[in-house]
Amino acid sequence: MIAGLIGNVYSKSGNSVLFNVNGVIYEVFMSINAITNLKDNDILLITQIIREDGSFLYGFLQKNEKDLFDTLIKINGIGPKVAMAICSSFNPSEFISIAYNNDFMSLKKVPGIGEKMAKRIIVEISGKLESIDSISIPQHKKEAIQALESLGFKRNDFMKIVENSTHLEAQDIIKEALKHLK
Repeated sequence: MIAGLIGNVYSKSGNSVLFNVNGVIYEVFMSINAITNLKDNDILLITQIIREDGSFLYGFLQKNEKDLFDTLIKINGIGPKVAMAICSSFNPSEFISIAYNNDFMSLKKVPGIGEKMAKRIIVEISGKLESIDSISIPQHKKEAIQALESLGFKRNDFMKIVENSTHLEAQDIIKEALKHLK
């Protein structure tokens, strides 16, 4: 299995890049966000999918985007193309916010996703968000989330407050959230 590549961009086109690694050129499918930020000598984290019709490489510049992709393709009916379309439309923290807020209307805007699929993705991903969530949220915000949940509040009610908070201490975020939640 290929887990990562270090090399230079040979060419970019749409949703893929040709990546030159010591004279061997790999086609790597990437999100639009990752392609625009890709530079020479970058390290690509790779998810390799082997099927009957070929072997496909999906590349990521950040681990949290790779984790989001890997989590999405585990959902029944979500293939790599739809998962990559989601990664192109939202960064991992935006997607987490959409999932926590059950905002299937935003998810419906992704090419290839209708209302029924958007609702199913939100339902099925809710139990799997912790693996993505733990990477994209700073530690002090994680502590605030845990404290607010232990006080009996639902994530849907306070996640926007926590995400938008500029405080660097968990206790300050908690105080801010409690003011808004009363």
